[in-house]
Amino acid sequence: MENLLIEGSAKTPTVNFNSEAGVIELKGRSIPENSVEFYQPLNEWIELYAKSPKLETVVEIKLEYFNTSSSKCILDLFKKLESMNNSSTQVKVNWYFEEDDEDMEEAGEDYQAIIGLPFNMIEVDEI
Repeated sequence: MENLLIEGSAKTPTVNFNSEAGVIELKGRSIPENSVEFYQPLNEWIELYAKSPKLETVVEIKLEYFNTSSSKCILDLFKKLESMNNSSTQVKVNWYFEEDDEDMEEAGEDYQAIIGLPFNMIEVDEI
């Protein structure tokens, strides 16, 4: 299975989905013109990966900001990952937020309350 690498821009996050390592990473800002269109290949990749995942899948979310439409798309990604979390793979989420960024910390806590995946809330100096 091919990895999914998308270089980040001022409006879109860097995407590094690595099937060999079992690592799914989003980093940067997510304010694309069309969130559904941007996140479509990410959803498709996760659906393919779910057919033969690693024993452990680690989701690294290192976003400094995302808009409302991205929020819904990220929730959809989490739902796909949640349905994957069973005997064939253990999915865990590392949610990074900057130390003074209460909005991103709360967003991670909100996802944690909605999604049945283990979340590690990780405070960092800078993303």
